[in-house]
Amino acid sequence: MVDFTEADDPRLPFPTRSLKVHGGTVEEYVIPDEKKAEVLNKLYLFTPVPSLDEKKFDLHEGKLFQVRDFRVTREHGMNFLVSPYYPNSGGSVIDWMPPEFADDE
Repeated sequence: MVDFTEADDPRLPFPTRSLKVHGGTVEEYVIPDEKKAEVLNKLYLFTPVPSLDEKKFDLHEGKLFQVRDFRVTREHGMNFLVSPYYPNSGGSVIDWMPPEFADDE
């Protein structure tokens, strides 16, 4: 079993607020618009990093969203890049697909 501690992933330098999600409450960072590109570049797991104006499809929610609407949560000592629909359906960055996926619905 993995032991998550606060030292695993440094906190981002932004205030947080409580966010009700499936199964409880987590911390959500309040990221100013002018810092969103910097945070996206730091936390996005794949290359290339999309632009803030790009659209992605959330596999869990089954909806499109604009990348700039992403959220970042703090859970189990780690920072998670998640979709704007995360409170409803739990979609993280690994569930962000190209917008063409919406056409398959």
